Amino acid sequence: MNIVITGISGFVGQNLSAYLKEQNYFLSELSLRNEWKLKKEADAVIHLAGKAHDTANTSEDEEYFKINTELTKKLFDEFLQSEIKDFIFFSSVKASADTVEGILDEDHISNPQTPYGKSKFLAEQYLLSKELPEDKRLFIIRPCMIHGPGNKGNLNLLYKIVEKGIPWPLASFHNQRSFLSIDNLNFLILQILENENIKSGIYNFADDEFISTNQLIKIISQISGIKCRLWNVPAGLISSVARLGDIIKMPLNSERLKKLTESYAVSNKKIKSALNIINLPVSAEEGLIKTIKSFQSK
Repeated sequence: MNIVITGISGFVGQNLSAYLKEQNYFLSELSLRNEWKLKKEADAVIHLAGKAHDTANTSEDEEYFKINTELTKKLFDEFLQSEIKDFIFFSSVKASADTVEGILDEDHISNPQTPYGKSKFLAEQYLLSKELPEDKRLFIIRPCMIHGPGNKGNLNLLYKIVEKGIPWPLASFHNQRSFLSIDNLNFLILQILENENIKSGIYNFADDEFISTNQLIKIISQISGIKCRLWNVPAGLISSVARLGDIIKMPLNSERLKKLTESYAVSNKKIKSALNIINLPVSAEEGLIKTIKSFQSK
């Protein structure tokens, strides 16, 4: 099977392309940076390229819409004019919601608040507004936080904090978060490509279990051989300090506290039901252990 893939140089692109090659897929990279033309004799397009969420908020809003929305529209229009059967667009759970009450599933009414989430959601809306020929399929993938060996995201930052023996003072806050190991992501994409009975639609990608920040710190401590230092400072006191940080410049403010302690639980039941499976190959804890162990070799 011939696959066109955009964003192949990114973390997901590198891992997914290597995995698909091991499964005897032929991949061709498509760069959307300059002039480009879609290879129309391929079997599927996997659209990974995009402007990632800038947590430092230094990016111009229009940059998200130019890359995440407009380029996706153009690529999808080319796909509709081709003989290619499948279009797999990597959106984000942030296209649905920035904060979650309960468990996020695909039926949630989308209400993104950030330029990143809005740009992904507008792209989704455009794809869904087009009439899809009967012989084609469209998959809108909404992954939660992806991790794996070689990833340099928030997990690596938390690992460094624990490794230095710095106590975690927010243990009194209890949350539940979803993660997505790169191994489970690769598995799910392969199943979509190989199973023609899976219907077009929006699918959340997440590991099976939810993990709390306190659990994550315990896992990191165990792997690192460092004593787990969870401090149960009263939540009310922490919140008061954060509110003070809203007034005067401090490392902790209300927004940062929310990001560190909020829950973001994502359901993966729809994709598992489509595949008729009970569990993904890798548990949430197994995937996190594999990622965290990779930090030790750096």
